[in-house]
Amino acid sequence: MLSTSLIAIDATILATAVPSIVDDLGGLTQFPWLFSVYLLAQAVSVPVYSKLADTLGRKPVVLVGIGLFLLGSILCGIAWDMTSLIVLRAVQGLGAGAVLPLTITIAGDIYTVAERAKTQGYIASVWAASSVVGPSLGGAFAQFLSWRWIFFVNIPLCLLAAAMLWRSYDESVERRRHRIDYAGAAVLTIALTLLILAVLEGGQAWAWTSWQSIGSFAVGAVLLAAFVATERRATEPVLPLEIFSRRLIVATSLISIGIGAVLVGLTSYVPTFLERTTGATPLVAGLAVAALTLGWPVSASQSGRLYLRIGFRPTALIGLVVAGIGSLALWLTSSSPNVWSTALSCFVVGLGLGLVATPTLIAAQASVAWNERAVVTGSNMFMRSVGSAVGVAIFGAIANAVIASRGGDASSAAIRDGSAAVFLATLVAAAVSLVAGLLMPHTRAEDVGPGSPTPGTQPEVEPESSGT
Repeated sequence: MLSTSLIAIDATILATAVPSIVDDLGGLTQFPWLFSVYLLAQAVSVPVYSKLADTLGRKPVVLVGIGLFLLGSILCGIAWDMTSLIVLRAVQGLGAGAVLPLTITIAGDIYTVAERAKTQGYIASVWAASSVVGPSLGGAFAQFLSWRWIFFVNIPLCLLAAAMLWRSYDESVERRRHRIDYAGAAVLTIALTLLILAVLEGGQAWAWTSWQSIGSFAVGAVLLAAFVATERRATEPVLPLEIFSRRLIVATSLISIGIGAVLVGLTSYVPTFLERTTGATPLVAGLAVAALTLGWPVSASQSGRLYLRIGFRPTALIGLVVAGIGSLALWLTSSSPNVWSTALSCFVVGLGLGLVATPTLIAAQASVAWNERAVVTGSNMFMRSVGSAVGVAIFGAIANAVIASRGGDASSAAIRDGSAAVFLATLVAAAVSLVAGLLMPHTRAEDVGPGSPTPGTQPEVEPESSGT
């Protein structure tokens, strides 16, 4: 939970301090890269860290991640201009790429299938707390101290998290020679960098029809095809492609894409929608979005009762229906903007996503052995990042088109209509995710336990490594 808090707080603390950073360092047109480069570095490094964790063990990799995050935080705190801050944020992102998926993987290692829902609920509660604590800390540091403290505050947290993991997490890994897939890791990293960069910056930094956008997509696609060919020949591939031949993994990956899209649609557009249409302050608008992350851990912590009784697939489908109802309510009420109805709709969406994200992740983890669990967990997290990146591009294009046709961003009515269009798009994303949920095999918790194989999946077996 402490390790997760490093990433969760960082995800929310920076936004409120951006005006102070721009006043100090300049670079108003560059500041969106503070977020893009972090997300990019985090997303492309997840598959590599996940494979290393399945090969070398979780403990050394997560400690390296915390170390990189600590180094990035210190360097960001002493950045001398906007360009240096953007580059150093990439170092932070590389650390986050190890910490986030591996904390969830470790929970999957040391808890049973029945216990994991509660522990995932605890981890989700970290995000709920951070959605309130992060913006408050960021605003306080920017107003009373310096924006640099939003990075320096990570120093004691990183040291404490690393010390607790070093002392409390014991891991025994079978020592044998490994053939690290350097070629696959390099090709995958470059391909993902180009593709995600093209999605994040298309329509923003450059036009979709520009040579930068077309070139990034084309080269990224070619390299991705080369990666597939490389992995088929690799002795120990960085991303075993056979895991995507399993129906459960494919279905849960598609659901993760949908979750990422719904999340980014709400967190990106609800604050602006409320501020411009109701006159809400940034703090009030932020709290309305926080309702989503409050509903998530509430349902996530209770999802175990459901999936143990009725199975993973029905639990996920119930959650997707609830998330769809919340998205529908948000779209319907957007014609008459109101803080309370918006916050309530976000809370309902959060309740639904908590019943989706936890059971689908646990089902995927439990269907594989120890030496594939980190890769499966990392793939799940990566697909959520893909959903967020694609969602940013699609929702941005929709919002910009509607706002431009209604009179521009100076008009509150145009902002309302543009936001309503995005909320409708999130409803579509929830509906598509529901279809993906129907593809999940009928799997009960006892079906993925030791010695109980499920058709189309690999049973959980005694691990090469055990952690306590």
